Amino acid sequence: MKVNKELLKGSTAVLVLTTLAKQDQYGYELIREIERQSEGVFAFKEGTLYPILHTLEAEGWVESYWQVHDGRKRKYYRITDKGKQHVKERKAEWQLFRTAVDRVIGEGGV
Repeated sequence: MKVNKELLKGSTAVLVLTTLAKQDQYGYELIREIERQSEGVFAFKEGTLYPILHTLEAEGWVESYWQVHDGRKRKYYRITDKGKQHVKERKAEWQLFRTAVDRVIGEGGV
């Protein structure tokens, strides 16, 4: 089952930041890791991911650096302290949102 793009739209930044909080990664590696963790539900294309990364970098939530890996020069991304704080706030917001939606649609056990 595919997820509606409108549902995904507001979550892409926190998905990327949360993944980077675990380990610095380059773009393609990040795409694969998010797809793996979501069991294929979230499959970003490079044309989707890189604008997100550029926005996160402009916000100061991630920073990039170049590194040679297996003889190839790759641009890696890492989360900043400001990005970690942003993730913390978004996770709290998500928990509140998810709980409220579950209550309304009858999935919250209330």
